[in-house]
Amino acid sequence: MKIATVLLAAGKGTRMHSRIPKVLHSLAGYPLIWHTLQAIKNLSEDPPVVVIGHQSESVKAVVGETVRYVIQEEQLGTGHALMQTEELLRGRSDLVLVVQADNPLLTTETLENLIEAQKTNTGPFSFVTGTSDIPRGSGRILRNKIGQIVAIVEEIDATPEQSKIKEVNAGVYCFQAEWLWDNLKKLPLSSKGEYYLTDMVDIAIKAGLHLEVCTLGEPTEAIGINDRVHLAEAETIMRERINQKWMLSGVSIIDPQTTYIEAGVTISQDTIIYPNTFLQGDTHIGEDCQIGPNAILRDARVGDQCIVFASTIEQARIDDKVKVGPYSHLRKGAHLAEGVCMGNFGEVKNAYLGPGVKLGHFTYIGDATIGKNVNIGAGTITCNFDGEKKHHTTIEDDVFIGSDTMLVAPLTIGKGSRTGAGAVVNKDVPKDTVVVGIPARAIRKLTKHD
Repeated sequence: MKIATVLLAAGKGTRMHSRIPKVLHSLAGYPLIWHTLQAIKNLSEDPPVVVIGHQSESVKAVVGETVRYVIQEEQLGTGHALMQTEELLRGRSDLVLVVQADNPLLTTETLENLIEAQKTNTGPFSFVTGTSDIPRGSGRILRNKIGQIVAIVEEIDATPEQSKIKEVNAGVYCFQAEWLWDNLKKLPLSSKGEYYLTDMVDIAIKAGLHLEVCTLGEPTEAIGINDRVHLAEAETIMRERINQKWMLSGVSIIDPQTTYIEAGVTISQDTIIYPNTFLQGDTHIGEDCQIGPNAILRDARVGDQCIVFASTIEQARIDDKVKVGPYSHLRKGAHLAEGVCMGNFGEVKNAYLGPGVKLGHFTYIGDATIGKNVNIGAGTITCNFDGEKKHHTTIEDDVFIGSDTMLVAPLTIGKGSRTGAGAVVNKDVPKDTVVVGIPARAIRKLTKHD
């Protein structure tokens, strides 16, 4: 059977009290709509159809061109949103899967089960329900005395007695396509002035048709995001899922409750993650590393056997066997080669540190290229900004930079040279030369015996 997938993402999300469209609010590092797209993207051979409306251009800018868009000019409910897809989809599939974009906790497995249920269902559609003590604004499932579903009532229209019902609608449907397009136009206008997709239940039942229900094994999948309280609940659930996945893959997480790993992160086996660690964005960590406690890694690349202790690494790379911290900061463009040791309160930005470099405490290295086996003493600063432009510093192999050295760029320190403590170096230094003073001056050449 050919399947069409539809994602409803046109709503304003007024209860979020935000200038940002609800579906673009972040969950585990990605917009809500990203999570639902991940769940449905492989269920059809055709790209998903995304119904957009409120701030449609903002949504398109984030989602990109891997989907097909349909505009809902007026936000008149979920049924009206689906009506907008008829011209695009009618006659082009056997089944139509409809998912709400603000249901980020749904899994592909649940949606596959729903599709399989509808394939064997003699009736026109199947849908998903869950059980929850906290309905979070979801519609309630009404059943008769023998357990047959008779209706879905939206929370806004529910009586006090109906509001006590714990079985809720997850907002996920799989329709027989021809029946859907023939009957969608029959939806009545609600008291709120909207067309509810849930009223398709009433249309089917009045026609004496059978509906199939898939009940969630994990009720949290039914959580839809209506406000920021729900968003925080979903964040906790998603974090638990992500942490569990990595622990089952061979990563040790000392305290999962204080470890925050976003959905785009990858971690290799036998790495240990200590408490109060945040792994964000496009971060990839190798094997046998120790990360944290109190570490933040954002869009970082970390090799094998590295230690990052109480430090921040953002848009930077460290190769194998590198030690960073505590209280160090690698900024955009920093690259620490194998075996680099970076001490506490160091900062590196847009600079390459070669293999075996030792970077002392309270040091800033910016816009620089550092050769192998260089020792950079505590308090060293590359003075890379003249008030208008950034300038580059090059330190060649086997150089020793004394404590509190000021390196005034543009500058090159030749191979094997040394600077005295407190030197202000504002001119290039030839190889194998010792410079001291303010401004620094050469006092002697080094020999093989030094």
